[in-house]
Amino acid sequence: MLEKYKNKIIQGDCLEVLKTLPDESIDMVMTSPPYWALRDYGVDGQLGLEPTFQGYINKLCDIFDEVKRVLKKEGTCWVNMGDTYISKGEGRHDGYTDPKYKNGRVGRKIEANALPQIIPEKCLAQIPSRFAIEMTNRGWILRNEIIWHKPNCMPSSVKDRFTVDFEKLFFFVKSKKYWFETQYEELAYQDRRGNQRIAYKGKLEKNRDKFNIQPVDYFGQPPQGRNKRTVWTITTKPYKEAHFATYPEQLCETPIKAGCPKGGIVLDPFFGAGTTGLVAQKLKRNYIGIELNPEYIKIAEQRLRQEVLL
Repeated sequence: MLEKYKNKIIQGDCLEVLKTLPDESIDMVMTSPPYWALRDYGVDGQLGLEPTFQGYINKLCDIFDEVKRVLKKEGTCWVNMGDTYISKGEGRHDGYTDPKYKNGRVGRKIEANALPQIIPEKCLAQIPSRFAIEMTNRGWILRNEIIWHKPNCMPSSVKDRFTVDFEKLFFFVKSKKYWFETQYEELAYQDRRGNQRIAYKGKLEKNRDKFNIQPVDYFGQPPQGRNKRTVWTITTKPYKEAHFATYPEQLCETPIKAGCPKGGIVLDPFFGAGTTGLVAQKLKRNYIGIELNPEYIKIAEQRLRQEVLL
């Protein structure tokens, strides 16, 4: 049954579509759900327009209950999320906005009586943290909380707080033993002048090629570098054909390499412009996408066709 969906996009409500997939048939999930109170995507039944964040978290975790069912015991699940501020005006997020939707479709009005009295206005809603806690309450194992640092984040005009330049990426599993391939990064340090250098067996970086030397850290870690850390600096790169935010390909690459074997299936239940599927194919994995909005499916299919032709 799963074969007919492989490397395809399924149109429909992700919760209902997930219910049709077989138990323990997916190797990995990589996705970024619609953020709460940020954007009206203009389609009935969309996630993110719930009157309260509690309603949003419950609905989202109900979806991930089904994700957990279809994920293999050794599978991994990666979820990118941003936060928002409690406001009686439009939902806002320090990130991408599109002038095409300046007449009300970016953000939305949150009724004053829908605001929980315990959360004052202007306070961070802490959506990612609330989501992660509820996921663990429902039996997921949270292995890492990764910071996606955006060096080219959108400027902010606020004068009473700092500009937010990161989002979170959560790494969940359903079992204590799961498929994982260690990822490495170069071993950097600062010299006395504050310059960033790479450590190569006590020699300076400029001698790397001359002596054909390999990097090690001060504790003798493997020559391919040190175990990758949890702060990833990745620039945002919106897809020009999409009129909504897309996460960059680089954000998907490390999770897919680390969390899905070659030939495995990567599921994205909020497929959008298809970045997850695009990266999965480049890395010799299969994908299954679920998307509610038929217009986004057209964008994703065109993007994936272009990649095949390259």
